[in-house]
Amino acid sequence: MPKEVDVSKIYGKIKIVNSFPDFKVKVVSSFPDLKVKVVDSFPNSAGKWKIVEAFPDYKIQIVNSFPDFTIKYVDSFPGPGNK
Repeated sequence: MPKEVDVSKIYGKIKIVNSFPDFKVKVVSSFPDLKVKVVDSFPNSAGKWKIVEAFPDYKIQIVNSFPDFTIKYVDSFPGPGNK
């Protein structure tokens, strides 16, 4: 049973990694758990991710199967999806 992730808390500085992630994430085109907007500044609310190389708040691994949660990249209205 996968652990329940409160996706509304997943925001801030994000590092994409290949191993030892905090969360495994699958990118989907519909019905995501979290809608993600990649921003350059103020990643201070749900779904706003600033991609960084150092000092991340969370480390994310992109996977095709068995994700902790799913995301969809959006240009507006980031935040928890509408499952």
